[in-house]
Amino acid sequence: MDPAIAIATLAAAAAWFDGRFDGAHLILALLVFAMTFPGSIVRTGARAGSAALAIDALTGWMPIVAVLALLGWASGTLGAFDARTLAAWAVATPVALFTAHTLLPPILSRVLSADAMQRTAVIAGANELGRRLAEQLRDPMLGVRVAGYFDDRAAGGRPHAASAAETLGSLTALADYARSHRVDIIYIALPMASQPRILSLLEALRDTTASIYFVPDIFVSDLIQARIDSVGGLPVVAVCETPFRGINGFVKTVTDFVLALGILVCISPLLLAIAIGVKMSSPGPILFKQRRYGVDGRKIVVYKFRSMTVAEDGDVVRQATRNDARVTKFGAFLRASSLDELPQFINVLQGRMSVVGPRPHAVAHNELYRKLIRGYMIRHKVKPGITGLAQVNGWRGETDSVDKMKMRVLYDLEYLRNWSLLLDLQIVLKTALVVLKRSNAY
Repeated sequence: MDPAIAIATLAAAAAWFDGRFDGAHLILALLVFAMTFPGSIVRTGARAGSAALAIDALTGWMPIVAVLALLGWASGTLGAFDARTLAAWAVATPVALFTAHTLLPPILSRVLSADAMQRTAVIAGANELGRRLAEQLRDPMLGVRVAGYFDDRAAGGRPHAASAAETLGSLTALADYARSHRVDIIYIALPMASQPRILSLLEALRDTTASIYFVPDIFVSDLIQARIDSVGGLPVVAVCETPFRGINGFVKTVTDFVLALGILVCISPLLLAIAIGVKMSSPGPILFKQRRYGVDGRKIVVYKFRSMTVAEDGDVVRQATRNDARVTKFGAFLRASSLDELPQFINVLQGRMSVVGPRPHAVAHNELYRKLIRGYMIRHKVKPGITGLAQVNGWRGETDSVDKMKMRVLYDLEYLRNWSLLLDLQIVLKTALVVLKRSNAY
């Protein structure tokens, strides 16, 4: 939907100011399509609230405008467009995106919920995995109706509390049911240990026209950059992989270096002023150095402006809390405004960190939480970042409970699954808004 809205808005602006939509406009439309498809400019659903949706539409669109403006300036093609067309398009598109994401989902949900639009699905496997899948398929936007389950261990028509779908019979009855009831989709959610049953079921289903999907039961919630690959023609399935392989890694590295260098040049007077303030506020070094885990769990040294009277970096590190006596008055200001993090742009130039990525934790905290939170160490498949998806979604500052850390890790893993350059730029823009609020930082 988003690429179509952006291009339609461009066409409307061009028609209004230029009286035509051709030539350079078509090339610009193709560039927009290439930058936004597949995927969405807006990632927040309408359920998150109008304010969050508006911010997402604006911060999702601004990086695209910035990249296109840079390309136009570098290639000298900006003069091919009416300035009024470009200005109107840049302003109108986020408004159109916000409106569409507010109004269209409820309409589409009603349309796709109609019986004529529904596809019928059954699930082979009345287990926890099968029930979780049925819950996900209840999203009306998917247009799928789950008729029930088939399982040898739970036959007999007993309803499941989690999904309200019935167990319709044993696995041997599935093929006949699919033929007689015109089943469109069959999801196989059986344990991989049940290989003989799976093979037998697939053989029986050869005589149906249903689409068949296999839902693996191995670490389903922790699949990172999952895809099918091959080694010498032998198929392999990637279960957990860094998003920064090949060209993605090159793009990420170059972007980090350019952003960090440019920011350091711009803020160098501010860095000098803060350094003087730290030195005058309390005795001790200007920079605080602490060991953190970097990419692949390797230990790195991270820089921050010292904001406390102590410099803890041992086996036990106590997180800063509200009204913490260890924090100096000047340090409290630095922490609230996140100015204490600025020296980490030096870490980015050193190749130890990224501008955007999972926030690095003290080694002592890593050793604690890796034992308590499943998938915790997966966040170390990429370089740690100065800011991240968790921080712009409210999980910034002190994590004084395991549940809070679980939420931070959840967003970190979501970042690994869905990384893109536009997502990085959007997070950078949202970080500026979060810092202005000065929430959860002390």
